[in-house]
Amino acid sequence: MKCSNLTDIGVNLTNDRFNKDRDAVIARAQHAGIHRQIITGTNLASSQQALQLSLDHGAESQLYATAGFHPHSASENDTQSWVQLSQLWQHKNVLAIGETGLDFNRNFSTPTAQLTSFEKHLQAAADIQLPLFLHERDAADAFLELLSDYRHQIDKAVLHCFTGTDVFLRQLLDLDIHIGITGWICDERRGGHLHDAVKLIPQNRLMLETDAPYLLPRDMRPKPKSSRNEPAYLRHICQRVAHYRGQSEGSLAQQSEATVVEFFGFNSTQEEIG
Repeated sequence: MKCSNLTDIGVNLTNDRFNKDRDAVIARAQHAGIHRQIITGTNLASSQQALQLSLDHGAESQLYATAGFHPHSASENDTQSWVQLSQLWQHKNVLAIGETGLDFNRNFSTPTAQLTSFEKHLQAAADIQLPLFLHERDAADAFLELLSDYRHQIDKAVLHCFTGTDVFLRQLLDLDIHIGITGWICDERRGGHLHDAVKLIPQNRLMLETDAPYLLPRDMRPKPKSSRNEPAYLRHICQRVAHYRGQSEGSLAQQSEATVVEFFGFNSTQEEIG
């Protein structure tokens, strides 16, 4: 059994790089066995677009959304925008709060603005008990400190696109955080440390994602003509993660899907939403 019947838990389908062929990208993913896609919201506009995209394509496409302010956009998180964002979380197609967290690599928003925005998202997750869709880069200590303060109030949280150290991974697992793995693991220049790290992740905490259009898996053969990543390539990521974990592709696919269903609360009623 191969990698199929998968959910891409993090795909940036609202990105401009999909403007010319978004419907074809969605169709290719479905043909490749990616039966659900969760569209990442990174600010108010993209969160609104993500929800609308899920509605426009109807129940059969099984598109869903997250809604939040990425740390790059933390400075946009003013009172009026926050009220509008909060309204999105009431919709059944919005499955998680985020993308939110800390990114001290580029500081497109100041660390102070990022910390303020992150804490607002954490408090919201505690108040309404939606899962958190998290981001961290070059900010592990501050991220863990703030997340730890709220963890006992929060139902579920996933750190998407994990690229960190074994030490950081163990700290996240101690906090009962789920882990999203992307094509970063396929990058021989910077992702080699993940080959062993993925073995540490319990099967009920591991989920898969492309983060498309970013992070095209570098070891795909034949190499795609475009540098743009697509949700259809999640099968390749699944295959590579299974290889490094020393398990069959089919078992990883089944386990990751069971984790997705439990984490996001999928059921037959929800998947009839359109």
